[in-house]
Amino acid sequence: MELTHTRLLVDNYKDCFLFYRDVLGFDVSWGNETSHYADFQFNSGASLGLFERKQMAEAVGVKYHTDIENVNRTALIFKVESVEAKYQELKDKVAFITKPTEQKGWGIKVAHFRDPDGSLIEIYESI
Repeated sequence: MELTHTRLLVDNYKDCFLFYRDVLGFDVSWGNETSHYADFQFNSGASLGLFERKQMAEAVGVKYHTDIENVNRTALIFKVESVEAKYQELKDKVAFITKPTEQKGWGIKVAHFRDPDGSLIEIYESI
């Protein structure tokens, strides 16, 4: 698996987008203040994703709420050659939250699971 970026899951997408772009001066490689998703690219090759938390909750099939103790705030995103193959390889080792699913609007196929401490992990491939 190849770690492609860390994704911040936010409730106030527009203000966060403007903060990272205008205050911190990060270069936008995808998205804008109304797209509900954006990528910021760095010279090192690393990326920071910014995503509306409500949409991430819907994608993994959990109820969206703002209880700070029980929310996803970050997600580790790994690109894989085949989501189906990686799912088959890992399904007896991890408890998947979602089965491999095409997210046509995102242009990817994804599956989600958590690490032992509850951190959200996404594996994806382009479609």
